[in-house]
Amino acid sequence: MTSPHQTLAGRDFIVAGGAGYIGSHVCKSIADLGGVPITFDNLSAGHAHAVQWGPLVDVDLRDREATSQAFNHYEHVKTVIHLASSIEVGTGEKEPAQFYDNNVSAALNLLLAMNETQADRLIFSSTCATYGETQNMPLVETELQNPVSVYGKTKLAIEHMIQSFHKAYDLKYVTLRYFNASGADESGLIGEEHNPETHLIPIALEAAAGRRPKMKIFGTNYQTPDGTCLRDYIHVNDIAEAHILSEFAFDKGLTHAEVNIGTGRPISNLEILKTVEAVTGLAVPFDAAPPRAGDVTKLYADSGRAKAVLGFTPSHSDITNIIKTAWRFHSQKWNHD
Repeated sequence: MTSPHQTLAGRDFIVAGGAGYIGSHVCKSIADLGGVPITFDNLSAGHAHAVQWGPLVDVDLRDREATSQAFNHYEHVKTVIHLASSIEVGTGEKEPAQFYDNNVSAALNLLLAMNETQADRLIFSSTCATYGETQNMPLVETELQNPVSVYGKTKLAIEHMIQSFHKAYDLKYVTLRYFNASGADESGLIGEEHNPETHLIPIALEAAAGRRPKMKIFGTNYQTPDGTCLRDYIHVNDIAEAHILSEFAFDKGLTHAEVNIGTGRPISNLEILKTVEAVTGLAVPFDAAPPRAGDVTKLYADSGRAKAVLGFTPSHSDITNIIKTAWRFHSQKWNHD
């Protein structure tokens, strides 16, 4: 956890994807400590109204020249936080070219632009999907990475690029392998707003509120206690905290690290629905559906390295708190629709 005496005053950060779900929470955390987040986003998936704590630069990272120009305008910035990517697993299976272009090509352009400026610190938004299907739980960072989804494969390709840039150009980096980002800022100002929404908790909340018909639970015959997938849900504010701690770790001399960002507590899809019902007092109607391509049975983290390297301990990620904060955000948003 950050100390109340730690500050980011006087520091600017380039936050690629800062208009998105996790990115906006990272930007707020930077600003809360006195720093200035500069959002680079083409708003293809993010939202301009989520950029509230610093400037918005409209740039598509797939455009190498435009990316270079944007970086040159902020050539004093040392730390880049890269969260911009396509994330919907099903879409990646159907449109792999789109995913490799938007994720891998864009990341290469970002790395090349960093090389042209003073930016020599990178905090990269990766994913537990790089591990693929394995029975070795909880997952440690040394686990063989063999992703089964196109999404996971693109993120692993970027991890390899970053490692190569570290060896060749002395790029300092922290790769954060998120588990399931969830919840919303306690202020209710920002939260999860994907279009279309594909994540379980907001879909369950919409179903409970009658804002969508019966939802689907994909896979009910997995080898798990209740037959549904097991996942590790980490509050988005805890993820944001991990980025701040990464910056302070650079200050202390860290040159590179790959760390899991999760809680280590596996929670099933049906447990999520039961918690949504307990928090909202509303039933969640659902139908069972076949498993989705690219989904794995269980994923949950060993977070020991994150604690040892970054001093990271989740403090917001009780599943009831996650769903309470998400419910507050969505309820407020729906009241203004």
